[in-house]
Amino acid sequence: MLPYPQIDPVAVAIGPLKIHWYGLMYLIGIGGAWLLASRRLKTFDPNWSKETLSDLVFWVACGVIVGGRLGYVLFYNLEEYIANPTLIFEVWKGGMSFHGGLLGVILAVWWFGRRHNKGFFQLMDFIAPLVPIGLGAGRIGNFINAELWGKPTDVPWAMIFPLYSDPSQLPRHPSQLYQFALEGVALFVILWLYSRKPRPTMAVSGLFVLCYGLFRFAVEFVRVPDAQLGYLAWGWLTMGQLLCVPMIVLGIGLMIWAYRQQAGHKPLTE
Repeated sequence: MLPYPQIDPVAVAIGPLKIHWYGLMYLIGIGGAWLLASRRLKTFDPNWSKETLSDLVFWVACGVIVGGRLGYVLFYNLEEYIANPTLIFEVWKGGMSFHGGLLGVILAVWWFGRRHNKGFFQLMDFIAPLVPIGLGAGRIGNFINAELWGKPTDVPWAMIFPLYSDPSQLPRHPSQLYQFALEGVALFVILWLYSRKPRPTMAVSGLFVLCYGLFRFAVEFVRVPDAQLGYLAWGWLTMGQLLCVPMIVLGIGLMIWAYRQQAGHKPLTE
């Protein structure tokens, strides 16, 4: 069994002002995405300025935060927020959803593309390889907060999370680190290497939603579901898995469609 590193969730405290590691992870994710996007900007569109890129990153970040919060309310805890709507503004208490954040990003990219005369999937293919930076950083934030841990286990790398987080004090899967490795590191490597060569429009986006859906679906088997929801069916299906099924189907469909579109535009050989 590995010891859980006792990291204070508060990174900096200045009087009543407290800056949490989880909030800093959002800044790391957004900043890292902007830096990598800057490197790829000229190959994406040499006419775009750094200011235009900054605007895109800003609106995508807004989509992540607003969509993530609304998605959590809608998918994971709707009854409580209907009973007390003001809770939606208490973001310091946690409660964000990747799937809601993805929908927020989709809306932000669609709106930004219309303003800047860019196709929706052109922008999504550009953004997709950058997203795992934020996903990985967010999972490290979950780990520092000692939240979203896994099921009890006897594997050698199991951890006992702090008493305030897990009163049972059982050794558990550090599922946050599994998600960091898959959604952050592995997904970044896959998408970055794949997108280094020209690909048909929609293919990078399709690979992103396919791989994320598969990785998240797999980790949910060892992650404890949200207490207010539990398992939805068959003693193992979680809300996270249910939301990943359409992602997997969509990802496969987008990649098939992308390569068929490319093949349809190739000239016939004589």
